[in-house]
Amino acid sequence: MRETKGILFNIDWITLLVYFLLVLMGWVNIYAAVYNEEHQNIFDITQRYGKQLIWISAAVFMIFIILLIDAKFFSTFAFAIYGISIFSLIAVLLFGKEIAGSRSWFQIGSFGIQPAEFAKVATALALSKYLSTFNITIKRFKSLFFSLLIILVPAALILLQNDTGSALIFIAFILVLYREGLPGGILLLGVLLIILFLVTLLLEDQFYFLIAALLLISGALFFFIKRSGINIIKVALLFIVLSGFVASVNYTFEKVLSEHQKTRINVLIGKEADLKGAGYNVHQSKIAIGSGGVAGKGFLKGTQTKYNFVPEQDTDFIFCTVGEEWGFLGSFSVIALFLLLFTRLIRMAERQKSDFARIYGYCVVSILFLHFLVNIGMTIGLVPVIGIPLPFFSYGGSSLWSFSILLFIFIRQDAYRWQVL
Repeated sequence: MRETKGILFNIDWITLLVYFLLVLMGWVNIYAAVYNEEHQNIFDITQRYGKQLIWISAAVFMIFIILLIDAKFFSTFAFAIYGISIFSLIAVLLFGKEIAGSRSWFQIGSFGIQPAEFAKVATALALSKYLSTFNITIKRFKSLFFSLLIILVPAALILLQNDTGSALIFIAFILVLYREGLPGGILLLGVLLIILFLVTLLLEDQFYFLIAALLLISGALFFFIKRSGINIIKVALLFIVLSGFVASVNYTFEKVLSEHQKTRINVLIGKEADLKGAGYNVHQSKIAIGSGGVAGKGFLKGTQTKYNFVPEQDTDFIFCTVGEEWGFLGSFSVIALFLLLFTRLIRMAERQKSDFARIYGYCVVSILFLHFLVNIGMTIGLVPVIGIPLPFFSYGGSSLWSFSILLFIFIRQDAYRWQVL
């Protein structure tokens, strides 16, 4: 009884309120996205919004259980949970149901469970446990190697399921490693490689021009910072690595990526328009969001939404409904709520006494932030369409449950932040 009172007293109510606001707004917008005059009852469980209400109710029950569990449970059994998750990812490859070209679902009656969503939680726990272990520092190659191994094993298994979007989300853990001491130069190199990849695709017929440009950049780099201790050998090595990367881009693009992935990237960088194919969703999404204006067309009055111009509008493109029916003000409110959640989570992570809780807090905010960034970026054409949900908003039980579990494990730890977990 005393511990229950302690949880109620110490729980971060601002984070709790933001969570329920986002879930409620998501449910209402799912209703708007699939609304039709034949099924007007928002509690109709034969419709997606009715099923989402069931998922929300189940999530609330899970939250209640998590808040009652001893906070030390999650650090004690982190590796066991991770092992179970890896087993489930292997099992779904063997026995799972293939949906939309991805074998990543266990079908249970009329409901489907996606282990990849819960793998993010398990990986966050395992990574936090490992990095919080005594004498582990990310600056040592051995520690970095095992940290990356923890991240890459589930990501690789999810890639084998042909679920590229979910696998890419594991990149978020790099931000956690950076917080724990990963050199910033590695992050900058990663960003540089992404930019170089896109530029190489745009200038695919001008390979020698790119190599010459890299040579000039390397020379300038050596000239301006040679006094800081970076010698010509390191600069030459960087040039060789980047040149090799440029030389491999076209081969990787043509031989490794699938056709729909290549088309989506080409649409993003402007090499293809394809408004009736891969670019259709994004084009209609922009129309829907832009047509909302400042205040929106009004609840259930969105024409792009009502007539299903945007596919997957209650899942990957749920933000279109917000933009069209609630306009700039509604879109700004949703984004502001997410930003409030992220800043709150960072503040909570920094006040933890336990290394495990702090690292896990950064895992939570990194995963949620990347989902938020990519999902909204997809709807306005800033990133390729890779099919990932908007946290707490998009339709789907697996995503809602996994995000809720991910968040409330941290809220549970924060409620007893003076304990060493």
